[in-house]
Amino acid sequence: MNTANHADTNASQSSALHVLQSVYGYESFRNQQADIVDHVILGGDALVLMPTGGGKSLCFQVPALVREGTAIVISPLIALMQDQVMALRQNGIKAAFLNSSLNGMEVNEVENQLMNGELELLYIAPERLMMPRMLQLLDNAPLSLFAIDEAHCVSQWGHDFRPEYIKLTVLHERFPDTPRVALTATADGPTQREIIERLSLHNARVFNDGFDRPNIRYRITENQGTARENLLRFILNEHEGEAGIVYCLSRKKVDEIALWLSGKGMTALPYHAGMSNEQRQQHQERFLREDGVIIVATIAFGMGIDKPDVRFVAHLNLPKSIEAYYQETGRAGRDGQPADAWMAYGLQDVITLRQMQGNSGAEESRKRLEQHKLDAMLGLCELTTCRRQALLRYFDDDYDHACGNCDNCLTPPETWDATVAAQKALSCVYRTGQRFGVSYLVDVLLGKENERISQFGHDKISTYGIGNELNNTEWRTLYRQIIARGLLRVDVEGHGSVQLTDTARPILKGESQLTLRKMVKANKSERRKAKTYGGTGNALLWEALRDHRKVLATEQEIPAYMIFHDATLAEMAERQPQTLEQLSRVSGVGESKLAKYGEGFLEVILANLNAQPAEDINDTAATSIALLKQGKTPDMIASERNLALTTIYGHLCQGIATGELNISDVVNLSDTELKEIQFAFEHSEDGKIKPVYELLDGEYDYNVLKCVKATLHSGG
Repeated sequence: MNTANHADTNASQSSALHVLQSVYGYESFRNQQADIVDHVILGGDALVLMPTGGGKSLCFQVPALVREGTAIVISPLIALMQDQVMALRQNGIKAAFLNSSLNGMEVNEVENQLMNGELELLYIAPERLMMPRMLQLLDNAPLSLFAIDEAHCVSQWGHDFRPEYIKLTVLHERFPDTPRVALTATADGPTQREIIERLSLHNARVFNDGFDRPNIRYRITENQGTARENLLRFILNEHEGEAGIVYCLSRKKVDEIALWLSGKGMTALPYHAGMSNEQRQQHQERFLREDGVIIVATIAFGMGIDKPDVRFVAHLNLPKSIEAYYQETGRAGRDGQPADAWMAYGLQDVITLRQMQGNSGAEESRKRLEQHKLDAMLGLCELTTCRRQALLRYFDDDYDHACGNCDNCLTPPETWDATVAAQKALSCVYRTGQRFGVSYLVDVLLGKENERISQFGHDKISTYGIGNELNNTEWRTLYRQIIARGLLRVDVEGHGSVQLTDTARPILKGESQLTLRKMVKANKSERRKAKTYGGTGNALLWEALRDHRKVLATEQEIPAYMIFHDATLAEMAERQPQTLEQLSRVSGVGESKLAKYGEGFLEVILANLNAQPAEDINDTAATSIALLKQGKTPDMIASERNLALTTIYGHLCQGIATGELNISDVVNLSDTELKEIQFAFEHSEDGKIKPVYELLDGEYDYNVLKCVKATLHSGG
């Protein structure tokens, strides 16, 4: 596939565009891709800063196919190498990897392919690259370029530091005539300068494509003790049956949340360093290959995960830094379709992270930097203006208007003059000797009568009982906010007590005013209109295309998205091509995939051409209904069919809506309860489930509510 290297820009542009269209099936480059590709084809070094999902891989893959020789791609993770090589081979590209997953015979075979010029791309871990024998092989191999992926790993101050990356300066010294392109989606100003310095990219051209991910909606909420239930409602209402990642701070919490979500009928799998390598690998494979899997993980999971259809990333704890938050949330919506970044955080997160920082063995300069990064993360959570603006500003990326796609833009938070309340909170810290945690301080402010307060004599101080204008939750929120503002610090010895800082002095003396975010209940009228891929085309065809893709992926033991991305299937369902030539015009259908899969997908399209959803029940729902009639419970059916419980209830709801089943066949409700729920639906906004669930104080399970909603469609 390699074509001759061209000396002039016009020729390189022509070659690159031909590769893009014929191999990848894309009509044109996006944003700065064309400039980057041309620069590298002509032999220039480059530092590429591009958001996740922005098309970084094409910036070195296309030049690799245009230039003579093999492109060496330095990648930090085995899973990432394997995924990318599988995807390249699907497009007919000669690619391979060298890592510890290969045996000696396989390594020899790949090395021979390299030396014979039979590979277009070779993925190598930095540790293997630095081995003397590997460097000697590269000395004698025809090389087209070096691509250093996840280049932020070179930063000693970063969150993904890999010491072996620092040694990659050898590429500049040993292969001065081979172009190098370093790529990352996560690098603030200091990190960018560190990459340039450590990789000797002083003469490289820097391409900054911005850090904005406009398809991601950012939502950050306070944890009032209901984060778990709020997460469940969020998933059920907006992402039921879709892939997602839930991040937790501890392994114990990962296990608890995964088990809890599984008990709610979801396919939720844990992932953390306490599990065996084999089990982690199994869970990661299921996440990549199956639809609708939720991974519950510590930050040990994620770097290099190339799954494009992750529809949400949720955090049940505060990340350590904005870089970590940006990278983790960036794993959602890599396909460019709407996705959510949802987070619930609380005061305990702040205390835990600051204790971890204080108790670490790091140098003081490192601790100060980590403290600064955590403060910036807290600032993002507590601000009352556009979150996207603040997030991008952190990466020196100007964004001059409110985004309209974050919680603060969609539902502007109320603010209040918290000066007097803050003075009481700070004074209570001072009067109790700066030796107690927030829970104790709140008890003092509320005038609680307990043995501990009496023992210390704090029922006699001036701040005892002066805080009845706020309740327990509101005081805790206030303390969290003023800790975030730096008015208080958490005791680094690990006891959880809070202490005054110099910043608190002007507030205590009344020299400064303090305005804070007011706690408000979410506006029930604000509902997200989620985009469904089948919504603009033919829903039955969309499902048929997905089923066909799943069969192909299962046969080859590869993730379904490696056949075609969801966005490509959606375009097929929308345009309904009827010839191979028409199918070739669909974005994402290159020559190799057209030859391999074109006929099969055309058959599916033609078989479902212009089909409309029938009033009767589809086959998979009919199977569930038949099993229910045989006396099996929904749980038993879900287990037997290896489907999520929510999916089974969806099938049974079809039966209720069409009159095939009675509501009493599926759920056990009294007439009074049934009428209560039906009344709630009839008087809710658009008959949506979430407001009904809230209106009934969470008394009824979501699946029960769905079944009752189906009776309204059946007239029953």
